[in-house]
Amino acid sequence: MPMPSHPGYRALRRGRASCPGAAYLITTITRDRTPVFRHFPAACAAARCFETPTLLRDSHMLAWVLMPDHAHWLIQLGEVDSLAALINRLKSSSSRLAGKCTGTARGIWAAGFHDHGLRAEEDLQGVARYIVANPLRAGLVRRVGDYSFWNAVLL
Repeated sequence: MPMPSHPGYRALRRGRASCPGAAYLITTITRDRTPVFRHFPAACAAARCFETPTLLRDSHMLAWVLMPDHAHWLIQLGEVDSLAALINRLKSSSSRLAGKCTGTARGIWAAGFHDHGLRAEEDLQGVARYIVANPLRAGLVRRVGDYSFWNAVLL
């Protein structure tokens, strides 16, 4: 698949580094911000990928939330993969499985992703709490526990 050429996409990739052991906050959106994951079976299929050991390899998913049209992941990168390779594998697998549920042949995710490498002094637990509170802030639920598509090891 050819890489998008618009300036925003290139800006996302400029300066991106993969540092083993570092924690990254990742945001990725669905193609055209379509709320694919309002469809419960598609959300279930995608969510299963986020904690699959064979996809993560030696990286660790510290927290995640799957919203109707985007996802946030807090990942501690392992030694085996670059950040881009890991995210591409997560997106590809979740897209394939969710697409089977919705009958969508083309990819579900938009190209690219936004990453923020956390500094040592940043509070991982605070970032994890911010991630899982996303459905609450979006008005989808009244309590975080009422939302089905999140998990965190740091709460």
